[in-house]
Amino acid sequence: MSPTGSASSTSRLAVGLALFSLYVIWGSTYLAMRVAMEGFGPFTMAAIRFLVAGVVMLAIARARGEPFPTRVQWRNALLVGTLLLACGNGGVAIAEQTVSSGLAALMVSAMPLWMALFGGLWGRWPTTKDWVALVIGFGGIILLNVGSELRGSPGGVAVLMFATAAWAFGSLWSRRLDLPKGMMAAGAEMFTAGFVLVALSLLHGERLPPVVPGRAIAAIAYLVVFGSLVAYTSYLYLLARVPAPVASSYAYVNPLVALVLGAALYGERLPQALLVSVPLILAAVALVLRPSPGRAKEPAPATPVSPPLRTPRPNRG
Repeated sequence: MSPTGSASSTSRLAVGLALFSLYVIWGSTYLAMRVAMEGFGPFTMAAIRFLVAGVVMLAIARARGEPFPTRVQWRNALLVGTLLLACGNGGVAIAEQTVSSGLAALMVSAMPLWMALFGGLWGRWPTTKDWVALVIGFGGIILLNVGSELRGSPGGVAVLMFATAAWAFGSLWSRRLDLPKGMMAAGAEMFTAGFVLVALSLLHGERLPPVVPGRAIAAIAYLVVFGSLVAYTSYLYLLARVPAPVASSYAYVNPLVALVLGAALYGERLPQALLVSVPLILAAVALVLRPSPGRAKEPAPATPVSPPLRTPRPNRG
């Protein structure tokens, strides 16, 4: 095998592993966050998660010889981290307190539509194939929630819409900003977002309880290691190397993973439309992952790194 062919195979394998981590891990983080919030407020939980993960990632990056960010890169990391992690992840956690999980699942699964809109405003509209995949995938999520309780306060719905749009906008904007290289980018974004989340937790009036359940601590550890160190860096890796529709395709798969885990671990009822919605969602993902012949190569992004939005589980009744 030629060196070029070997490098191409390695790249495809890395992209495949990154997608798998987003599909499976981010689909499992809803349950982990639900357990973690038995002992922590939503903003406090997210602050601990990203501060710890950020420090670990910065230390690993520095040990590998990567330079610390410049002042401009710190500022850009703060902007991106705030949009993705404080507004996106933290906003969804807050919204779910007044919005049913079924409605939240529908709105969060529309995140690829937000990315398509913002990408178009930047002069890069999705291809016809990607539009078809968006319609099929979103339709599958709607079917998945047939019979669910789609309720929510106007304020919660507004926060959820803002959180989803902030995640999509921050994801695409990060490709145009001067950000650190390698793991340093993920570490800087998580670290700076952690301080924003600390401020939000104080403004929200959150306090640590006298006793924190052990399972809540274990859930935080899971979110740090898998939800942040593995999945978040995988997301940034994909943003730097694949089209936005591919990087955002996890939004369709996460609800399925959450449903299966909820049924397996908590005995929750699976929706009747599962047999119809699953093929639609899988077809949408397959269509997104299929290369578009003749499509112009994506411009090189500003974040060449090696990545929650956490998608909440649909209401299982």
